[in-house]
Amino acid sequence: MPLPDTFYCAQQINIPPELPDILKSFTKAAIRTQPKDLLQWCSAYFHALAKGECLPVKERLELNVATQKTDTGLTPGLLKILHKQLSPKETCSKEELQLKWKAICLPVEQLEALLSLGNFDSKINWMEFFALGCSALGGSLVSSMKHACEILTTDEEGGPSRIPFNTFSHLYTYLAHLDADEPEDYTEKFLQNLMPTVNKQNGMVQVSNFYPRRKITATKMPMED
Repeated sequence: MPLPDTFYCAQQINIPPELPDILKSFTKAAIRTQPKDLLQWCSAYFHALAKGECLPVKERLELNVATQKTDTGLTPGLLKILHKQLSPKETCSKEELQLKWKAICLPVEQLEALLSLGNFDSKINWMEFFALGCSALGGSLVSSMKHACEILTTDEEGGPSRIPFNTFSHLYTYLAHLDADEPEDYTEKFLQNLMPTVNKQNGMVQVSNFYPRRKITATKMPMED
């Protein structure tokens, strides 16, 4: 027996009062983030919203996104999303990283390459993976550290991009260790020569302290970006 036709009137349709604000925020987030796969990103967005988790949303539209390396798909804005989502814990699982990576529509091949480079197992040290992400953004060690400072800083946009020296040293040493062309004594010399400036800046290091040139005396000539 066929079901009777159901007629709805305006009084029968209950629209939650918060829905317009939810849709407005969602639209702004989509415009700022510019996901490559809108449907996939939408699913991740509303899943995170429902669970009260950090949303996969860029802080601002990356106007220079066309200048980023298209072979990685990774941009500073996307790496910052991942950092906000995964940095609260020192380590994350490979499965969790894969899920967050997929949610912002990044290529699986790039993730696998970074995991292989870092020789990670099922548990991933987030800051070490973050360092590798910065290396994917920058063509040199020094430019990688510039990206790290700009992503991690709590300074306002356009500020000095300061981060704690301990954090800087950890990321720099990790990346230098992976760089076969970076002698260990050069790494130590570079960090030591930053210390007088860092001490004057209350233990903080900023981009202008080392970029675009590492002004130190060493047996190896500094590499410019």
